[in-house]
Amino acid sequence: MALLLLLFSAPACAAKVKPMPPALPVVVIEPAAITGSLFNPASFTGLVTDRRARRVGDLITIRLAERTTASKSASAGSNRESDTAIRLPQFFPFTRVPPGATEAGSSQGFAGTGTAEQNNELIGQISVTVAEVLPGGVLRVAGEKRLALNRGEEHLQISGLVRIDDLGADNSVESTRVADAHIRFGGTGQVADNSRQGWLARFFARILPF
Repeated sequence: MALLLLLFSAPACAAKVKPMPPALPVVVIEPAAITGSLFNPASFTGLVTDRRARRVGDLITIRLAERTTASKSASAGSNRESDTAIRLPQFFPFTRVPPGATEAGSSQGFAGTGTAEQNNELIGQISVTVAEVLPGGVLRVAGEKRLALNRGEEHLQISGLVRIDDLGADNSVESTRVADAHIRFGGTGQVADNSRQGWLARFFARILPF
């Protein structure tokens, strides 16, 4: 009875997918201190300054253009043969030796090949928030997007470093220009569960030696 309860409860436990951690802590913009002055450094914009993001809390659009292709192929082969024969005199008692008793030979061969290939592609757009302004005109950005679908939920997270000089006039930048980029894409729900191997199959795949 205990075994049946374990078998029926295990799939329910395996179906739970651990949610993705936040890309970065939520950005909290501290209110500007009241000094009585009309000048506010948080909203100041110079006469010759463009509207590109440069302060904590500004928004940046990242154009995802990730394409990676990796392939590897290896092959090896070897062959070895040897033959040995002894010719005996044609008189007694050598004539009593059966034919082929003085011949020997060996052969050895090996052939192996291996091929591996992987292709990944992630295309889209996501808006992120400036979490920190670093020296040298570098912005630390982070953001996430959640899409609730009929059969599950999709999660997209990205964080990294962006140079202000790389931003376009519309405050956008390609993901290939994001340094130390951490991109996570995953999902939960029925579609994600059905694409994963069953818990019992994963268990036997770990312990089987062949």
